[in-house]
Amino acid sequence: MSTTFRRYVGIDYSGAQTPSDSLKGLRAYMADHEHAEPAEVFPPPSPRKYWTRRGLAMWLADLLREDIPTIVGIDHSFSFPLRYFEAHQLELDWYVFLEDFQKHWPTDEPYVYVDFVRDGLAGNGSARQGSAKWRRISEQRCKAKSVFHFDVQGSVAKSTHSGLPWLLYLHRQLGDRVHFWPFDGWDIPSGRSAIVEAYPSMWRHAFAAQEGMTNDQHDAYTVAAWLRRADQEGRLQAVLHPRLDPATQAVAEVEGWILGVDSD
Repeated sequence: MSTTFRRYVGIDYSGAQTPSDSLKGLRAYMADHEHAEPAEVFPPPSPRKYWTRRGLAMWLADLLREDIPTIVGIDHSFSFPLRYFEAHQLELDWYVFLEDFQKHWPTDEPYVYVDFVRDGLAGNGSARQGSAKWRRISEQRCKAKSVFHFDVQGSVAKSTHSGLPWLLYLHRQLGDRVHFWPFDGWDIPSGRSAIVEAYPSMWRHAFAAQEGMTNDQHDAYTVAAWLRRADQEGRLQAVLHPRLDPATQAVAEVEGWILGVDSD
């Protein structure tokens, strides 16, 4: 069976420290259409043992410039609930949202922690707040935490608030070479690479951790392995087109969608 993609990347994200800090929790695994077992991708040799958010974004930009259709699954939220757009009177356009967010939460800038913005020491996060009670439709359906739910176990708030500016960076670097799903449309053009939001908790049970793997490694491995298996088995296209009523689909084109969450 032919596949849509030829490479599959899973990233377990981390919102700790600054964009230039080496983070043990930031992991990347990659598989191709010929080899079933995803392998960990390590940063180039340097005094930093682990990936930095900046280094990972630069690596992704280089990878996606190659003429090899690649799908990348990242485990932080790609957008915010519709209530956020309404509260701050934002245009219902994802790229406008990213630009606005980065101006208020410049977590891609040197020496900036998410907590620096939260504490008013950088940016202007107080002008772009949300409630931990607000959740996107896809988060409600898979029981994921709110993007505004900080300082709790299993929170994606810090990774989301630190990762969003790097999605903007990738868009600026790659333009039409990469398809941000579903914001650029539910259909990914043939031959195009894509970046999608993944939630490894939904798939982790299907992929046993290898001996010595940390939870972060297992999550990144799981995303890459699941993407490859779904593509090999011909299921990926169906997952990229969840069964949504027109109203829900319209909201999802603003809020984003977690790959694998359906109408059930």
